Amino acid sequence: MKHIPFPNKKYQIIYADPPWSYNDRMTGHSFSLDHEYKTQSTQWISRLPLKDISENDCCLFLWVTSPLLDEGIKVMEDWGFKYKTVAFCWSKHTKTGKEVSNLGRWTMGNVELCLLGIKGKPNSWRRDKSIKQLVKAERTKHSAKPCEVRERIVRLLGDKTRIELFARQKTDGWDVWGDEV
Repeated sequence: MKHIPFPNKKYQIIYADPPWSYNDRMTGHSFSLDHEYKTQSTQWISRLPLKDISENDCCLFLWVTSPLLDEGIKVMEDWGFKYKTVAFCWSKHTKTGKEVSNLGRWTMGNVELCLLGIKGKPNSWRRDKSIKQLVKAERTKHSAKPCEVRERIVRLLGDKTRIELFARQKTDGWDVWGDEV
């Protein structure tokens, strides 16, 4: 990842899709996604200074795949957040509606998880109690997440200061940080 200065502003909502590096301990195989984007180690991701950009009361939405769930929770804790729940579960499909499945570890993987962690007491922020966890959306560009998730976060928590880390595009109402923006 090329050097991009980390933000120097505080946020109430942080939305992150880190460039996780895969090393499949179960099979002893590793593979690289570096042909798609530059991946980073869990240690590198953990060292990002999220404590410097998160408000005292803050919600973190962190994308992680099932094989890296334990690393995702560890990174969340290293960043100063307490894991609360799976906020969103993205069921991927093609443009024609066919389910997308990738080679899994035990079962074929066809969902991706967005974890919710909190810092402080943002509990009273919840605005819309009808937000669903399951997101059925088309898989487009490699690793691009559905825009619908950002929209659900805003509907859930209201108009708070927010940033997307490892963003691929600029989105109205969101600050962004990443080498693909």
